[in-house]
Amino acid sequence: MQSVRARLRFLAELVSVLLFVAMFAAFLLQVFTRYVLNDPVAWTQEFVLITYIWIIFWCGAFLLREREHITFDMIFMSLPPKRRRWLAVALTILIGVAFVGAIPGTFDYVSFMKIEKSPVIGIRFDFLYSIFVIFTVAVVIGAMIRVWRLLRRSWEDELKHEGEIEP
Repeated sequence: MQSVRARLRFLAELVSVLLFVAMFAAFLLQVFTRYVLNDPVAWTQEFVLITYIWIIFWCGAFLLREREHITFDMIFMSLPPKRRRWLAVALTILIGVAFVGAIPGTFDYVSFMKIEKSPVIGIRFDFLYSIFVIFTVAVVIGAMIRVWRLLRRSWEDELKHEGEIEP
């Protein structure tokens, strides 16, 4: 199981690296054509924006762990471990339910956007924003996995170092 998880994580990292390389290459091309050739190309700005959107939501969906998010947890960390556990369960369920409720509307809106295209490159907006549907589903699945981990006997491992920066 760990081997499959490690391979999927590697694949997710590879996709994010490729997106970042593509974004950076387009950015460098824009700088070169604008300031060296004095003839800027229009598509690079749009491409950088699209890849940036995909990087943010891709990494948020597949690479960021719960404890890597920025949190304001002074009250949470002041609680005893068992209360922290149940508060984490309640808040994770709340987030999961909110995102489950958002899935139909998000999917409908993204599907509706197939009628629009990006102004320069001409990519349909439903493809462009499909990453948000993927992100929403990934948040729901991540919430279910977290609740399951918090309800197991080894729940302390899920809260271990929570709120602390790991080296």
